[in-house]
Formats: sequence, C-alpha cells, structure tokens
Amino acid sequence: MPVFKAPFNGYSVKFSPFYESRLAVATAQNFGILGNGRIHVLELAPGAPGVTESVAYDTADAVYDVCWSESHDSVLIAAIGDGSVKIYDTALPPPSNPIRSFQEHAREVQSLDYNPTRRDSFLTSSWDDTVKLWAMDRPASVRTFKEHVYCVYQAVWNPKHGDVFASASGDCTVRIWDVREPGSTMIIPGHEYEILSCDWNKYDDCILATSSVDKTVKVWDVRSYRVPLAVLNGHGYAVRKVKFSPHRRSLIASCSYDMTVCLWDYMVEDALVGRYDHHTEFAVGIDMSVLVEGLMASTGWDELVYVWQQGMDPRAS
Repeated sequence: MPVFKAPFNGYSVKFSPFYESRLAVATAQNFGILGNGRIHVLELAPGAPGVTESVAYDTADAVYDVCWSESHDSVLIAAIGDGSVKIYDTALPPPSNPIRSFQEHAREVQSLDYNPTRRDSFLTSSWDDTVKLWAMDRPASVRTFKEHVYCVYQAVWNPKHGDVFASASGDCTVRIWDVREPGSTMIIPGHEYEILSCDWNKYDDCILATSSVDKTVKVWDVRSYRVPLAVLNGHGYAVRKVKFSPHRRSLIASCSYDMTVCLWDYMVEDALVGRYDHHTEFAVGIDMSVLVEGLMASTGWDELVYVWQQGMDPRAS
C-alpha cells in the first residue's frame, strides 16, 4: 500500500473530489507546537503501490487542516497556526501561491470544510472559539458564529442542506447552525469531556457522529438527541477525528491518540469491524475517498501518510 514520509508531523489528509489518485496533506513541525508547516499534494501511481509528491507549499506556521474546493479541481485551502486561511491553486507555479490569504481568526485555525452543495463557500473553526463562513469571491469572511466558550475543533456542512452545519467544541457541546438564523438552532451536550470532531452521515441528513477525549464515538439523531443512537467503545485514548463513509450508510472511520484507526458499523451489536495499528505516534488525520469505494488514508505524528483499501494491511507493500 502507498506510504509517504513527510519531513514534519502529519495533521490532516484529504482526497481530491475530482481526481481519484490525488490527495493533500497538512503537516506541522515540532508536533505543531512551534515552527513551520508544509502542505503536500500527492499522486498515487496508477496500478502500483507508489505515491509521489507533485508539489509542496511551505508556511511560516503549522498547517492543521486542508480541504479541496468543490468547484475548482486545482484549488485547495489550508488552516494555519497563525490564525490565517490560505488558498492555493496547484495549476499555478509555486511562486504564485498562495493566491489569497485571510487573516481574521485570533488563534490557530483548526478545521476547514468546503460546502458540498453550494460549492461557493467554506467554513473555518478556530481555537478563538469561533466558526467563520467565507465565500470564495469575498475579500473578508461573510459571518462569524460565536457561541462556543472554548476551542472549536471542527465545523462540517450538512451534506444535503447547504445552509446547515455542525460544530464540535472543547466546551463539550455540538451545536447545529443554520446560516439564515441569528444563532445556533440546537445544542447537544454530547460528551462529558472535550468533543474533538464531528461528521454528518452522507445518506441520512439527521444523523451525526461525534468523537471525544472520553475515548468514545457517539452517533446522534438530531431529531431526538437526548440519548445517542450508539456509543462506540474501543479506542484507548482520545478520538481525534471521526468520518462517515461516503459509500456505506452505517460505516464510520475514526483515528485516535492510541495510534490506531478504527472502522465501525454503528448499526450492528459488535460495532468494531476493523482496527489498524500501522501508526507509531498519535493518529490524527483520516479520510475516505468519494471516488474509490473503500480507499482510505490516514496521517499522524509519526510523519507518515498511509493510503490503503479497507480490509488490507496499510503496511503491506
């Protein structure tokens, strides 16, 4: 299976929504505490286990997340540790990048999510306790959502409703927002410890997954959220990211500070259906390809990026 060795610690990995062999990786020097960052754009070799770097962009601060544009196949966005948001166009020569840079967040930018239905806007979340909405054609953010009272680790668009998103925070809540409303429309006190990640089910727009420092993944129906639909136990430490499969309704991937990636089917009693222990440091980035069913990628503080097919060993050559 393809493996890429980065010079810095991995934080995030995202498959391109346009090219099945392309992915982007966000990395940070010195575990993201102090130092530079680098964004890698990788290409999987057709019919072979290799992976090559097509371009890399250096930043003066850590890069915590990346996301691809849903409307321009060569454009990607990066969340930077100095509070900036930078936009890159891989079709242009490296000296022409970044093509834009926004500096509004007061603390580190933790997550990015491009609107999959409108395809003209994206969200950022930050350690400054806010979520911001941006439009590609605007010189500044469109709106700031400020209700959380601690770091917002992730904000994700609903896959069906272009005005609705969820945000996961260290204040132990997930909030549901509609950009047409003045404030959040729902507050879910999902965990007793910090909530580090959330994601929407791609087949049911009312189902949401959360992951937490409490070592669990929980699945919620926002129509009746007093009790979770499922509580998934199996990680040994905080669960850093959670991601619903774009191909299977009940399949969830998660990665953890216990260095593992887990696959879950939340609809069955024995929900843990796969565990991968290929990382040797915190596993903090996970993604599943929209274009190739079963293709997964992960990255971690061991400076490695793995790409593999579900059911295969990520370390197999």
